Amino acid sequence: MLPFRRAIIFAVFFITAFILLRRAHSSDAPNPIRRPPPKAATPDQHAPSTSNPAQAAMGYRDKPVPAQKAIQDMSEMSLYDKLAYQYPYDVESKFPAYIWQTWRNTPADEHFEFRNEEGSWTYHHPGFVHEVITDQVAVHVLRLFYAPIPEILEAYNALPAPVLKADFFRYLILLARGGIYSDIDTYALKSALEWVPETVPQKSIGLIIGIEADPDRPDWKDWYSRRIQFCQWTIQAKPGHPVLRDIVSRITTETLKRKREGTFVSKEKSVVEFTGPAVWTDTIFDYFNDPRYFNMKRSAGEITYRNFTGMEAPKKVGDVVVLPITSFSPGVGQMGAKEIDDPMAFVKHDFEGSWKPESERHIGEAK
Repeated sequence: MLPFRRAIIFAVFFITAFILLRRAHSSDAPNPIRRPPPKAATPDQHAPSTSNPAQAAMGYRDKPVPAQKAIQDMSEMSLYDKLAYQYPYDVESKFPAYIWQTWRNTPADEHFEFRNEEGSWTYHHPGFVHEVITDQVAVHVLRLFYAPIPEILEAYNALPAPVLKADFFRYLILLARGGIYSDIDTYALKSALEWVPETVPQKSIGLIIGIEADPDRPDWKDWYSRRIQFCQWTIQAKPGHPVLRDIVSRITTETLKRKREGTFVSKEKSVVEFTGPAVWTDTIFDYFNDPRYFNMKRSAGEITYRNFTGMEAPKKVGDVVVLPITSFSPGVGQMGAKEIDDPMAFVKHDFEGSWKPESERHIGEAK
């Protein structure tokens, strides 16, 4: 019986202790579901947001919720304005961590020819989304991004040659998603994080381009389309940039015009002038001198090739950084381009130009 009596005594002791402790703390214990009264709003505070009733009831405050953007009827807009509405530009946003390349097959194919080149971009850009897009996939990607603007899709589908579509696609993908586009026959020598000097705030720029050609010679027109020619085999951009908006508008309008005329490419209407570096260069210079984006009254004059010829360091014009010829064309042996081990050498281009005859693939290069 002794163990039973001890058990009774211990039970009575624990019950008594529990009752005493409960009485001692019950009078001032907080109610677990009681909420503190909301603080009175001061003149410099916003009223509680009604976007979350629970937070509003508890007196929490958050930033005012911006009004939802109204859907606009784009049927009366110009093509340029449609693109601006569909893909607005924010210079203070980050450069998206995308790398876009195109080719007839992907690295998953055992017959893929550019494994070293493609791998160099992945190596120098860990954490980036890196896509090699085939012609078959490109059609579906553009349908996804440009379904609200059918004239874009009509123009792309009307282009008769793969090189024309490849040119157009790079502008379209950068306009919609931003990031880096680079031809499949290019090697990344350094990370894009090193392309722009640290003294240039990333929030102040939205487009990074390089010089392809600076032919300071009397016969430059025999070799190149422009006195200064900006390359479009490698471009970095934030989505919606006005230069991309403009060149997409130009190519679309010109393509639909040529479709009606039935003549896409001729001696007078070459690939370079139609979708390549010539029209790309013209679009950039037009942007540099556009009063919508630059205060021309404060400008020292029209920006021309003279502002860039012979340059050996990056130049910033508005929200565009222009890199010297060494950055994207190292080792060509002319026009002031230095070797691939130069600190300013960022991308090496092999100039395969598979759409050209072999005799024209290295025009202008020093032998």
